[in-house]
Amino acid sequence: MKLMLVLGSDEIPGVIEANIKPLGLDLIRYRHVLKAMDNIDEIDPAGIIISADDFPRHWKALIQFVRYERSGERCPVILLTGENFSLEEASQAFCTGISGIVSGSLNRPDTMNQLQNLLKRRLAIRDNRKARRYRAEPWTRLGFYMVHPVRKAIVTTAVKTLSSTGVLLEPDNPGMTADLADGTVLAECSLRVGDDIISPVCRLIRRQPGLSMQFVSLDKVEQIILESYLENIPLQEAKIHTG
Repeated sequence: MKLMLVLGSDEIPGVIEANIKPLGLDLIRYRHVLKAMDNIDEIDPAGIIISADDFPRHWKALIQFVRYERSGERCPVILLTGENFSLEEASQAFCTGISGIVSGSLNRPDTMNQLQNLLKRRLAIRDNRKARRYRAEPWTRLGFYMVHPVRKAIVTTAVKTLSSTGVLLEPDNPGMTADLADGTVLAECSLRVGDDIISPVCRLIRRQPGLSMQFVSLDKVEQIILESYLENIPLQEAKIHTG
């Protein structure tokens, strides 16, 4: 299933890829509206995401072009908006056939969850991941390192997302994990969650995009620590955003 991204910014596509690609979507990105319009028939996307901030003069033209031949059921179009996007513009967007509006601040977990839920509903995606994933933020105090099962070298990483069932990592040195095959079990791992450190046994699910690790085993105390930490994230986030 193909999802077309019409985005001028280089920051947003990476955020979308990390959070949306695991849903099973193939992402195709265009930097120019006209180029995207030229290729819609060839790509035949299941859905489109376009940034009103990046293309304030052309996003309406794209929607009208898509709706000329494709209904909202066949090809939903989601609009990413900035802080100055007015209610009048939002009303116009829905009149032209937009399928949904999401704030362009996708680094916030609440807006990313909104985008994920909108895509799953509009594209009828079955998300097999039962556990909610949380993006790492500066205030979350997450860290992860593991010992290479063959070379016994310490591999340091940055945590990208975390759930009760696994973690998505970005290795500090990707070359140190290039020889790990999908399905490899890593018995020597350490995960920092706030003030605590737990030691899950992990299985490598895939290496791209990022190292996707599934928790194979956690003792009962560590499971309680992890779940308690995850339950507290929305409360901490609310405090951050409300000052």
